[in-house]
Amino acid sequence: MHMEPGIVDSAKIALSYASAAGALGFTAKLALDTVKRDGLTALLLRAAMATALVFCFFEVLPHHPIGISEVHLILGSTLLLIFGAAAGALGLAGGLLLQGLFFAPLDLPQYGMNVTTLLVPLFACAALARRIIPTDTAYVDIGYAQALKLSTAYQGGIVLWVAFWALYGRGLGASNLEEVAGFGAAYMTVVLVEPLIDLAVLAGAKWFHGMKDSLWLEQRLYSAAA
Repeated sequence: MHMEPGIVDSAKIALSYASAAGALGFTAKLALDTVKRDGLTALLLRAAMATALVFCFFEVLPHHPIGISEVHLILGSTLLLIFGAAAGALGLAGGLLLQGLFFAPLDLPQYGMNVTTLLVPLFACAALARRIIPTDTAYVDIGYAQALKLSTAYQGGIVLWVAFWALYGRGLGASNLEEVAGFGAAYMTVVLVEPLIDLAVLAGAKWFHGMKDSLWLEQRLYSAAA
């Protein structure tokens, strides 16, 4: 989902700085809430693990340029379920920054767009999880339908943000609309595999029930909501 350089020119890119500031500010609020609930050590451990995984998602897993952006297997809903919204958001922002600093410096000017595109759908996914997963249900016990809804919300959010940046930067020309549609169609294929990955990861977590009290993992993974 990396926006290609030049999609939004320097005259318009200030909007991405504002949106990124808002997304990172909300991440900070979630982080403070997590520290109050679980402690600073837990947040740092989860965020570090999420950052390492996101970096691997971008650099190790297959990714293909499709028109205005790239198709990645980001596994945002997986990060949310395993590490929580705060650590997941920190991991997405941190992994994206590491990739830009060490492997893709040309992407750094687009960091505001890219981090907004990653984080806002995660927040929406977290809000959806609160609605569709009963408070007495641990994340390890969710079903395929719930995992599918979470994955669709996250990946759909990414497609919407990529489309917004492309239309904001390039307008409503036929070729731009075609590229946006092509990216959206290709990217939503991720929904075919991400719910299965979520369920496989959750099944593994359920099997390793000894991790129930681990600081590395979101408390809701094994327990009902407090």
